[in-house]
Amino acid sequence: MLTSQRITDVILKAFNACAASQGDCNNLTFGFGGNVNGEVIKGFGYYETIAGGSGAGESWDGTDGVHTHMTNTRITDSEVFERRYPVILREFSIRKGSGGKGQHRGGDGVIRDIEFRIPVQVSILSERRVYHPYGLEGGEDAECGLNLWIRNVEVGSGKKNKDDKEGTEERRINLGAKNTAAMRPGERIIIHTPGGGGWGAVGKERNVKHGKGETPFRAGGSGQNREDMALQA
Repeated sequence: MLTSQRITDVILKAFNACAASQGDCNNLTFGFGGNVNGEVIKGFGYYETIAGGSGAGESWDGTDGVHTHMTNTRITDSEVFERRYPVILREFSIRKGSGGKGQHRGGDGVIRDIEFRIPVQVSILSERRVYHPYGLEGGEDAECGLNLWIRNVEVGSGKKNKDDKEGTEERRINLGAKNTAAMRPGERIIIHTPGGGGWGAVGKERNVKHGKGETPFRAGGSGQNREDMALQA
């Protein structure tokens, strides 16, 4: 799926059709068990793909928190996720401002913060953690993604953490785009997915299609907002 995401962006750019979407499916897996040193250990596995921002075009804004191109999986409901797996979903929200600015702005990515209650092996397979989803026709690039491991590190004997207490302290480790980590109870992975690129220079007159016609209005003016336009589409 990762390859299909990037190929689609290349084709759309070649035709100048729209700015880049997140170009990624943010594959997250975790679990434990399996064949360990020749011994079969009963466990479980979990897999999900996480949405991001879609790119803007000549007559539309990008969409926040959506799967694009070839990715069509639905994420597990938060309540079901916490009931069936040993996790706490600390945050699942829109990553405000991660979409590229422009005459039409790109969609925002999301933030997914998961805390594990038992020891698990966690893997992330993602893209666009270095290169930004591009804007077109003067639109700005979107923000890159970011994968963080929130690790609880034991403070050595005779040392104290930032709160002047003995025990553990929290450290943030950038996992990069592709990595695997053995996480302990109380540790977390925070995934910031990329946004979508913007279209057109900021401040230019917007041309938004309504049915067969077009209704122009200026960005930031008194025209209809994105929700109104979606209802009329």
